[in-house]
Formats: sequence, structure tokens, C-alpha cells
Amino acid sequence: MALRVLGVDPGLTRCGYGVIDADRAPSLVRVGVVRTPADMEHGQRLVRILAGLREVIDETQPQQLALERVFANNQRNTVMGVAQVSGLVIHEAAARGIPLELFTPSEVKSAITGYGNADKPQVGEMVKRILRLEAVPKPADAADALALAIAASWRAARGMPVAAPRGLPPAATGSLTSAQRAWLAAEKASRKQF
Repeated sequence: MALRVLGVDPGLTRCGYGVIDADRAPSLVRVGVVRTPADMEHGQRLVRILAGLREVIDETQPQQLALERVFANNQRNTVMGVAQVSGLVIHEAAARGIPLELFTPSEVKSAITGYGNADKPQVGEMVKRILRLEAVPKPADAADALALAIAASWRAARGMPVAAPRGLPPAATGSLTSAQRAWLAAEKASRKQF
């Protein structure tokens, strides 16, 4: 039975979401973005994003959520909006009892491309290939959300419970795809760098 995973790339202007069914060959269920205009009152923007995400969750019934971990940069307003949207996702997952996995951007890039510093076009192209899509999902927030869902599904396929410590041996190495084995190698190499 396939594991259904919802990935969320949090953002206040564009909150990307991507739902996949993770099986030997993962498949796309739904992808898109919840948009809010910059001139909308801040609280109403959060209300709209939460309503959009709730609709996706209600329609697709994911068994797991994956969310990009908030990271600091020089744009304080952007980070605050991302953190607030992330809080909505964390709350919704907890309220519904859906396991949640957090990923840093470099973890997702390593999972999808084998390289933690890959750029957005490289991630998008790999998402397209992995899900056997005709085109890279647009905007990039949607492709990033699918990358999160794929990364979470591969971690689950390794037999790791959500939020388990890293470095556990895969439960069934022989049943992993070549892309999953490449991710294991990339993840191991990235840990050596720090």
C-alpha cells in the first residue's frame, strides 16, 4: 500500500504544496500553491493559507506531512512570514494526528539530486524525472513542495519513523531504489562535512 505524503514549502505570498503516493515508483496526486496578495491584511493572509492547506488535506487525506525547516537569512520580513506559515502547518499536523517530518533545504536537495547545494532548476528537473511528469511544476514553490514529499517518502522507505535520529541503518537496503541508495550516500557524505 502506498504512503500518501503532503509536502509544504511555506511562504506568505506563495505557499507551495505537493501530494504524492509513495510506492516503488512515486506518483503525483496534487500540486499547487496557495497565494495571497501582498496588500491583504496580514492576519487574513494567514487565514487564506490555512484554509487552502486544510482543503488540500481534507481532499487528499495524507498519512504524513513534510515541511521545510525555517532558516535565517537577511530578509527578516520573509523569515517571519515563513515561520508563521510553518507554525500553521505544524499546528494542523498535530491537531489531526498526522506525523510531520522537518527538512532543511540542503537535506531536500541532497535527497533529490545527491548534492546539497543544487539550485532550484536542478531540483525541479529531478522532481520531474522522479514523478515522470511532462514538465517541471511551476512555480518553483510547487516543485519544492513535491521535493519535500519525495524526501519524506524515501526516509520512510528506509524504515525510519518520523523524526527518528539520523544514521539508522535502512530497514531493507535490498528493497531501496537506486535513487534512494544515492540519497543515503549523499546524506552520509553531507554529515561528514559538518
